[in-house]
Amino acid sequence: MLSLGEVLHFTAVKMPEKTAVVFRSRNTTYRALDLMSDGLAAYLRNAGIEPGDRVALVCINCTAFVVAYYGILKAGAVVVPINVLLNADEVRHIIADSGSRGIIYHELFAPMVDGLGTAREEMRVRIRLSDDDDANAGFFAPPKRAWRMPAINPVEDLAAVMYTSGTTGRAKGAMMTHANLISNAAAYTVHMGVTPDDVTIVVLPMFHTFAATVGTNASISIGATITVLVRFTPDEVARVMEEDRATVFMGVPSMYTIFCNLPEGKAPPLERLRVAVSGGAALPVDIHRRFEARFGVGIREGYGLTECSPITTMTPINGVIKPGSIGPALEGVEVRLVDDRGNDVPTGEVGEIVVRGSNVMKGYWENEKATREAFFGEWFRTGDLARVDEDGYYYIVDRKKDLIIVNGLNVYPRHVEEVIYQHPAVAEVAVVPEKDDLHGEVPRAVVALKEGTTATEREIIAFCRKRLGRFQVPRIVEFVPALPKNATGKILKRAIPPRGK
Repeated sequence: MLSLGEVLHFTAVKMPEKTAVVFRSRNTTYRALDLMSDGLAAYLRNAGIEPGDRVALVCINCTAFVVAYYGILKAGAVVVPINVLLNADEVRHIIADSGSRGIIYHELFAPMVDGLGTAREEMRVRIRLSDDDDANAGFFAPPKRAWRMPAINPVEDLAAVMYTSGTTGRAKGAMMTHANLISNAAAYTVHMGVTPDDVTIVVLPMFHTFAATVGTNASISIGATITVLVRFTPDEVARVMEEDRATVFMGVPSMYTIFCNLPEGKAPPLERLRVAVSGGAALPVDIHRRFEARFGVGIREGYGLTECSPITTMTPINGVIKPGSIGPALEGVEVRLVDDRGNDVPTGEVGEIVVRGSNVMKGYWENEKATREAFFGEWFRTGDLARVDEDGYYYIVDRKKDLIIVNGLNVYPRHVEEVIYQHPAVAEVAVVPEKDDLHGEVPRAVVALKEGTTATEREIIAFCRKRLGRFQVPRIVEFVPALPKNATGKILKRAIPPRGK
């Protein structure tokens, strides 16, 4: 098996003049990408970065991100991609926890990086990049001699330490090997029939594992093209789709919701799309059906976690689309549903998803306790609840930690949210638990309405009563301008303030 740096090099040897990355209408060939990443690798090694050292990467979506990512890997180092929306304290924690010996950052984040001060006194190198490749020439200049990558054991050696979103406290670093990331990218390309002729729009943040695997690593492994956007707007996606002849769009549910809620006459044509992929969070069934009806493109929903590289299941390109389903497991990925003791649950019943395969991380960086708690033997515990049908298609029910217990009865927030999404005035909704002296907990719905529409608490509750069991109906409905989201557009329930605050 090759390392990720070798994957890029061999693709460049096979198709040197093929376009690898398009950013702001500027094309970068595979040959150029290979040479620029060689140049950065040589620069890092000359600056004192050794194989196995961690190097933090804080960068917007641009060609420089791809060069830096692969340059770090070609130096034999370990990339630590950092969420660009984190505050300085959170970034300081990741740099300190990972023991990063270098940092590569986009100039937009210079004030934040400068403010880190002596967070890592042993930091050997700091590289400030621009999204203008010409300005980065000093770091990306091809080495005078052909670059020779250090020996890497893809199965054992780390490629990345990817920090989780920290929903249960401080973010933990998932240790991902070259084999983890390569095997998952390869499984995705087979599952979705990706070819060198495909052009994937990468608008999700490239520091995120979903964009890294589906957008970048998978495309580079097969010789396809990625066209990179800094931020999401329907008009910009439509423009890039037309100019670059994009065939694959990877998004999160909030992006598909925005498309669905565009006024008549404002929706871009999407008929060029061959594949529309959704991940990062559960895609509401109503949004799935509305998108397909309006744009004529079926969404292939997937499911994964940072610790799993990330994809575990996805509706395949030649498989039946079942709205509400995250599809069957990818090749080489084993999935089971188990009870609290790790025993299998019958088909059709709800259990926790556990995963085993070449895509599963080695463990959490310098956190043996968290690693032990995350596994049933060889099986990684996701903390997500699901059921599976007779065809092997999985259906997410909810996060185990998000379960609401009303008078001893289980209420799954996603089930309630799916119903509320059917209301014509609702743009987005999150259902969270509210403590109750009589019932223990009751569902509380936090709703953002579509522009130009109105609804009342009484109206939403009445709508739910016709479609849900009595114990499942929200006792409280609050209206907000927008729901809090992370950098990938996933709704952050933990960021919803307590009632009345």
